[in-house]
Amino acid sequence: MYGDIGTSVLYAVRESFHFYNLSPTPGNVLGVLSLIIWSLLLVISIKYAIFVLRADNHGEGGILALTALVTPVRASARGGRRLLILLGLFGTALLYGDGMLTPAVTVLSAVEGLKVATPLFDPYIIPTAIAILVILFLAQPRGTSKIGRVFGPVTVVWFAALAALGVSWISREPYVLQALSPVHAVTFFTVNGWHGFLVLGSVFLAVTGGEALYADLGHFGRRPIRLAWYLVVLPALVLNYLGQGALLLMRPEAVENPFFLMAPSWAVLPMVALATLAAVIASQALITGAFSLTMQAVQLGYLPRVEIRHTSSRESGQVYIPSINWLLMASCIGLVLGFRSSSNLAAAYGVAVTTTMVVTTLLMIVVLRERFRWGSAAVLLFSSVFLAIDLAFWGANIIKVPRGGWFPLVVGALIFLLLTTWKAGRELLAERLGERSLPFQLFLEGLEKSPIPRVRGTAVFMYGSASGTPPALLHSLKHYGVLHERVLLLTIETAEAPQVPREERAVLAELGNGFYRLTLRYGFMEEPRPVDDLGSLDLDGHSLSPMKVSFFLGRETLIPSRRKGMPVWREHIFATMSLNARTATSFFGLPPNRVVELGTHVEL
Repeated sequence: MYGDIGTSVLYAVRESFHFYNLSPTPGNVLGVLSLIIWSLLLVISIKYAIFVLRADNHGEGGILALTALVTPVRASARGGRRLLILLGLFGTALLYGDGMLTPAVTVLSAVEGLKVATPLFDPYIIPTAIAILVILFLAQPRGTSKIGRVFGPVTVVWFAALAALGVSWISREPYVLQALSPVHAVTFFTVNGWHGFLVLGSVFLAVTGGEALYADLGHFGRRPIRLAWYLVVLPALVLNYLGQGALLLMRPEAVENPFFLMAPSWAVLPMVALATLAAVIASQALITGAFSLTMQAVQLGYLPRVEIRHTSSRESGQVYIPSINWLLMASCIGLVLGFRSSSNLAAAYGVAVTTTMVVTTLLMIVVLRERFRWGSAAVLLFSSVFLAIDLAFWGANIIKVPRGGWFPLVVGALIFLLLTTWKAGRELLAERLGERSLPFQLFLEGLEKSPIPRVRGTAVFMYGSASGTPPALLHSLKHYGVLHERVLLLTIETAEAPQVPREERAVLAELGNGFYRLTLRYGFMEEPRPVDDLGSLDLDGHSLSPMKVSFFLGRETLIPSRRKGMPVWREHIFATMSLNARTATSFFGLPPNRVVELGTHVEL
């Protein structure tokens, strides 16, 4: 969880001086350190640890969970409320760009420490970084729990090493402790003016792990996150940043790589190895986050069904998604080959995260007002302080766009397009099917007037609407001319909560004439498994064993058209996404030899 923010020490101080050609004078060193330390205190220690962590969605955190909290999944979205949804989706989309950049920049920064040991390693930096990334992604199918067994001890050793290095240099130059005063941050801006404001773009690198901290709320809980931050992580980071500052006060030329130059010559290679392990841990946190985020997006209806593998029998949130894994691996390797150095990658890093942080603050304002019932004065104080800080970081990072910051924005825009297109496309498809659907009450009345022959057994028809007649039922009746003696209309819904208690999941209603309607509700952090829930039900004493019922599914072939709805180009995107989506049989875990699919053409 703290891997991302814990590895920022590798490059935050260095880039604050490098990217803007800032001279490491005593005043600038104290000013940059003061900005970093007070950013950690205000953004992480207060905004996230105290306020944002309170905004849990039934125990889960993260911007997508926050978006669902602010705007219920099935609420009518208009005006400002719709804007909140779009902001939350855009912030979510940007996290995929962050998931590509974080492994690349952290691993490359760690491996570059080899150059401090000897220039002979220089030609092998990029191949070594790529090899580490490939091994990391190849290990993902084994599951987070197996990969992470050594993460806890390694992380403790890492933060202990950070603190020890910092203390060793602070003791040599105690003058650096003056950086704890915010006066030096203010003086830095006064002396450097606009140039000093732009340095915030690199100072921000020290707090990029804030969103990861919030996203992991459901895995660890509020209290452990806060205890770990205040007792271990924050002290270690502050001590290390002060140690780097003390080194620069004594040896300004160490600005080339202050983190590794803090270590004695004999300890450089061990620190490179430890930093590489820490970088892998930071990367793992972002990769796991991308998997969880994708599963949430699928459940909330913003992405098509994809293959999701559960890697733990005890933790439902530990999943592996092959398509996302290989996409991230290819992107990380491409970034390392394209940017060639961590300094170049750092230029691209920060734009996505700071935009997401701004969105989180905007959503939090609504949560504080509507959920926590804060008064206007308290909400105004929160928004004026933290929104001002976030917007300052955002403004300083935006100028990075020409130098690489465009990458996460392009990735975010593409993901945002896919998220909104799939959501709008599903709504349009439901509308088109609804136009051709028959109200179920009329269907029952027709059966009473013209009885249909019944055959033994139970048929399950899956349909997204809980009121209409499933098209697959009408097609089945048209082709076969018979009905099963028991017909179950099954609708699966996604709840606003991350999980739904098993005892609250199923709602069964008898409709008459051998028909029943079953609604199964799952949380957006759960994988729907209707077969497991059907096995625990019965229809008038008849078992619903999956191997004794027949599942009838509709399969739509989508045809883009110029009818009122979406632009044709978006309809083509939606049709392509639908064509490549995982089949309902596979996604819902239905027994393949008990499934009948009935196709139909739908003109969008």
